[in-house]
Amino acid sequence: MSDRVDIDAVLERCSFPTPGSPAVCAVSGGADSTAMLILAVAAGCDVTAVHVHHGLRASADDDATCASASAARLGVPFRLERIELEDGPNLEARARAARRAAIGGEHMTGHTADDQTETLLLALLRGAGATGLAAIRPGRLHPILALRTAETRAICASEGFGVAVDASNTDPRFRRNRVRHEVVPLLGAIAERDVTPLFTRTADLLRADDDLLTSLAGEIDPTDAAAVASAPLPLARRAIRRWLDVAGYPPDMAGVERVLEVARGEATACQISGVGRVERRTGRLSLVTPDPPAR
Repeated sequence: MSDRVDIDAVLERCSFPTPGSPAVCAVSGGADSTAMLILAVAAGCDVTAVHVHHGLRASADDDATCASASAARLGVPFRLERIELEDGPNLEARARAARRAAIGGEHMTGHTADDQTETLLLALLRGAGATGLAAIRPGRLHPILALRTAETRAICASEGFGVAVDASNTDPRFRRNRVRHEVVPLLGAIAERDVTPLFTRTADLLRADDDLLTSLAGEIDPTDAAAVASAPLPLARRAIRRWLDVAGYPPDMAGVERVLEVARGEATACQISGVGRVERRTGRLSLVTPDPPAR
């Protein structure tokens, strides 16, 4: 018998909404999301569990069965969503986008402090700035972000819940897995300590800086060429990125720099991939979006 976990003590470190609030929990069947489901119910939320069946692995049916059983045991509504994905490039990103679309609306995910560390390191490998290095934002949509994966497993064992094991979590073709199983342990060995608290603290510090800069950038009119050109560079870049952010996909650094050249009068216009054409006329910047393809 596993040692009993004090659920009330764990809840003090979580960020679930107030009792009675609706809470849609994305449940994979694994330990992290199952623990989140257990804790959401314990927090008194009006919980609905949703499992997205990708159909990519032979064990996908077992995952769905495990998630359904956990919801049934807790007495919460369960919804199964099936999506069709083909294996290939960018599988993780495509699966993540498909899951979000299938679940719909705001929903909770079982990301932990260990996921936060991996996300920060992956952002670092992409050359991200403060926004990317701020990693996963704490709050009601990530209610167990302060917990460790070892704790979620302990919660499931303590409460007697079976969990699914995703074999793809050890597949080295996925960069996150290599960060998890190779990079983080190596950094821990070099630092001679658990590095996750260090990286989560870094993310917290950068997030505070990022929020401040974003607030200051919001005072800049991104269509005023002179205002953009004269603003401090970090703020000008942020103002442009927010202006040209289309469905959550802001332009890359090279695109932002091209817009700055237009604002400074070094070019009359520039093309931003996936966004449109930015032009300068009579001191104003305007975005010309491409016409949708004819049906």
